[in-house]
Amino acid sequence: MFYETEGNAHGLAHDPFKAIVAPRPIGWIGTRGVDGSRNLAPYSFFNAVGDRPKLVMFSSSGRKDSLRNAQETGVFTANFVGRPLLDPMNASSIAAPYGTDEFIVSGLTPLEGRVVSAPYVGEAVAVLECRVTMVTTLKDVAGQDTDSHMVVGQVMGIHIDESVIRDGRFDLALADPVARLGYMDYAGLGPLFQLGRPKAPGAE
Repeated sequence: MFYETEGNAHGLAHDPFKAIVAPRPIGWIGTRGVDGSRNLAPYSFFNAVGDRPKLVMFSSSGRKDSLRNAQETGVFTANFVGRPLLDPMNASSIAAPYGTDEFIVSGLTPLEGRVVSAPYVGEAVAVLECRVTMVTTLKDVAGQDTDSHMVVGQVMGIHIDESVIRDGRFDLALADPVARLGYMDYAGLGPLFQLGRPKAPGAE
């Protein structure tokens, strides 16, 4: 099958786009409003986009609270979602009025960032503390603004629980990450395997 996305006439029961671009890490974003309120929300459009310096992004479909807070305060945290935190993460996705504390809703421990003034999930096995480097409204091929807004942050500090460090590495089998798929689907890790890069002909 083939369809053009302008009409989006795929003929399926549900739009397959996000199921095709999968798996995606979950951006569990912690922010604080200028009024001091805490916010915690998961984003399915999230990833690392650079490592020199370390940069991550999350994209908000619509002007949601995390976008507002990050834009106004210039900081956020990205909290690792392992399988034990799947239910609290889902609870934090509730549509609630601005100022609602999703840390309380989810039964999680809010801790204060070491280098940024934003809350993070005390139960998360890894946390990135980030300063906003840019916020941009994404455009379509006609150059028109869409209702998707990307926040890029430079990672200023990293928390890692020592329980998931093994042989000098952040051990993903121990951390047990959860990934976002399409529809209401999520996935955990299957068996891990390593794959070395091929060498160019004649390379030592």
